[in-house]
Amino acid sequence: MNQNPMSVTDAVNRRSSIRDFLDTPIDDQVMRDLLSDAARAPSGGNVQPWRVYVVNGESMTRLREHLPSQPPIESPEYDIYPKSLTEPYRTNRFTVGEQMYALLGIPREDKTARLTQFARNGDFFGAPAAIFCFVDRQMGPPQWSDLGMFLQTFMLLAVERGLATCAQEYWSVRHGAIAGFVGAPDDEMLFCGVSIGHPNPDAPVNALRSERMPLDDWARFV
Repeated sequence: MNQNPMSVTDAVNRRSSIRDFLDTPIDDQVMRDLLSDAARAPSGGNVQPWRVYVVNGESMTRLREHLPSQPPIESPEYDIYPKSLTEPYRTNRFTVGEQMYALLGIPREDKTARLTQFARNGDFFGAPAAIFCFVDRQMGPPQWSDLGMFLQTFMLLAVERGLATCAQEYWSVRHGAIAGFVGAPDDEMLFCGVSIGHPNPDAPVNALRSERMPLDDWARFV
């Protein structure tokens, strides 16, 4: 028995989006355990709308071989961000991007280097495993909220296991390539992928800790 279990607060504060992974393998049973435990996430009416496809080991190798033959960018099936993002949301998004590229030593004018870094999404930032989260097309915003709670639970459980993750809405612009590879039916829509593995401790980008707005900016005690 673990004599020093990690608290939920610790897991929340340690979780971050990792963008450089070691290639250390992850056992399929670990993935099964994480998913089974994550399924205890809240779900309105116990609908459990998430549909998850796992790529790991040999299937990850095949997916990496498959992707170069597919269209690099497709039109997403949902708006990742509102078309006219207002403040303070626009600044929040801009700031985290600038912080990431600063850690990587990539200046704003080096468009080629920035595109190269963006393209690393397509290699899962080197992670040995990933999950793809789909949702039935009949589902609406409440069930998408359920999916978000499932994903957060999965990512916190990964932290507890000593693993790291990166949730990637990037895959929404390659939904056809992923759906075809995993065999998802037409009535399922790809929401995102999640890369999972051990973080590279020597990668500067993994030091990124995105800022959060002060509590009083977004919470009111009535």
